[in-house]
Amino acid sequence: MSRSGNTTRITDSSLDAHGTDSTEVRSAHGQPRPSGLEIDRMPSAAERTRTLVQGTCSSVLLVPGPDGAGPGQYTPATRTVGPDGGVLLVLPAGSPAVRAATRPPEGGLTAVLELTDVAPVSVPHRIRGRAWLSGPLTVEPGPSEDGRRVVRLTVDEAFVDDLWGADEVAPEDFAAAVPDPLTEHEAELLQHLHSAHSAEVGTLRGLLGERSGALTAAGTAAVPVGLDRYGLRVRFTGVQCFDARFDFPEPVRSMSELRRAMHTLFDAASR
Repeated sequence: MSRSGNTTRITDSSLDAHGTDSTEVRSAHGQPRPSGLEIDRMPSAAERTRTLVQGTCSSVLLVPGPDGAGPGQYTPATRTVGPDGGVLLVLPAGSPAVRAATRPPEGGLTAVLELTDVAPVSVPHRIRGRAWLSGPLTVEPGPSEDGRRVVRLTVDEAFVDDLWGADEVAPEDFAAAVPDPLTEHEAELLQHLHSAHSAEVGTLRGLLGERSGALTAAGTAAVPVGLDRYGLRVRFTGVQCFDARFDFPEPVRSMSELRRAMHTLFDAASR
């Protein structure tokens, strides 16, 4: 959906690519998703998963308990991804997860890394997505440092369920993917947009065409809920609650390119 003269394209969860109404789709966690849309530029499932792993979202490592007991839950201090796609997690050296990985049961120890991504601004349906990675858990060689050890999760399976949809991720695709270049600053940028530029974000409703009629009631809001190199996602609340994607003219690779893209977006909305 586009407006004549604009350099941006918007998509939302209740209008299809031809501007006609379609049924809104929500995930099992309640967040809106695009429905009936042909989205040409979007991060792949592997890129989205890699972004979550290397981003600031919360995580928990699930390790099977002994003799069939329920899994223990451990929060890694840090998460990194090695060149071959293995996920390196820092845990206390005395953690039961480290002990289990040091002396794995016959057949090896399989663990699950669960990640939860929560929007850094106050908004309905605040959980933006979850991801799960599973595979063998082993301890990296070397002595403990500062009372910590590094364990390695070899990714055999991965799955992401987020604002874009639910997708399986092949291990080789995860290993080859790179995180979004804005992920390190996304939370700060969204909070800044929401607190210092809420008026400009609100003007984006002018790009929604007939859909903006659902936002004329008092108490409506436009909250920036997601930002990546391809564009800005805004959650509009009021008579209806739905997401709209505002695409940048070109994918951005740096903060300077992001500033120019945001100026272009707001200029289009002000016409």
